[in-house]
Amino acid sequence: MDKHYRPPHYTRNRYNIYGIIHFMDLHGIDLNLLVAFDALMAERNVTRAGIRIGRTQPAMSAALSRLRGLLGDELFIRSPNGLQPTPRAIDLAEPLGHALAEIQRTLDFTQTFDPTTSTATFSIALSDHPTFKVLPVLLNALREKAPGITLRIGSFTARDDAITLLDAGEADLTIGVPPSATGRILTRPLFEEHFVCVLRRTHPAASGALDLDTFLSLSHLLVSPENERFGLVDSALARMGHKRRLAVTLPNLYAAPPLIARSDLIATLIEGVVTASGHSHHLAIKPCPIAIDPVPFALAWHRRNDVHPAQRWFRDFIAGLDLP
Repeated sequence: MDKHYRPPHYTRNRYNIYGIIHFMDLHGIDLNLLVAFDALMAERNVTRAGIRIGRTQPAMSAALSRLRGLLGDELFIRSPNGLQPTPRAIDLAEPLGHALAEIQRTLDFTQTFDPTTSTATFSIALSDHPTFKVLPVLLNALREKAPGITLRIGSFTARDDAITLLDAGEADLTIGVPPSATGRILTRPLFEEHFVCVLRRTHPAASGALDLDTFLSLSHLLVSPENERFGLVDSALARMGHKRRLAVTLPNLYAAPPLIARSDLIATLIEGVVTASGHSHHLAIKPCPIAIDPVPFALAWHRRNDVHPAQRWFRDFIAGLDLP
């Protein structure tokens, strides 16, 4: 027995048959002590164990002393052949070794990500247009590059619904018009869409150029997910001192092209919707007679996911898609 070792006073009934202390507070255990124990079991020598984990011989001796006091056992006894583990040390060696290995695997996973072998699940919520424009391309690309990954798809309508989903952890990532600025929600531009005016192909106004007077003379359809009756077009017209006549307001973007194709209405829509709707061959597509800024679409994610390797890879993968 080490001449400096003084066993603590304890009774056998304070330990279960596996030698685990019933009253031990795990919050007070230094993980480094368990690493030191694992190294001592492997090397059976204080100096070599210290080299194994990058500690000095005095630091390893101090760790062994703390382990003895913590676990109520001498753990290692000096012999001509090096340190010999006690039965309690032998009992602890395998479960502690497995636990440390699992912790190491968990920490390694947070530093690396291999999409070719990953079976991770990502939650993504998209507004109407990205659902049609991005999702088919994303699924095809994942099938080729990361076949084990699973997607859980959600949707949202109002732009700031994205913030609610990300705050609640219901989505890892959203794609839509950028939400209102907030420090905890980060964004990355993905693509933008320009506006066009669409009419039924056989509409009387479809044959010539669409000037402002003709535009104002027609009945308009407005798409407003928030069910408002004043959109970007109305703002632009108001700055010019004009106002259009709204005949229909609806919340669903992709419902507009088929309605226009079967009516005398005109709608100002983002061009990608017209193309993706499958109804463009029934429509006359005209440049807008008023200046309207393009609509940006962006990835958005919560700051808590910003540095996670898998999350970062997923964002980069989407940003690198070859979108139509």
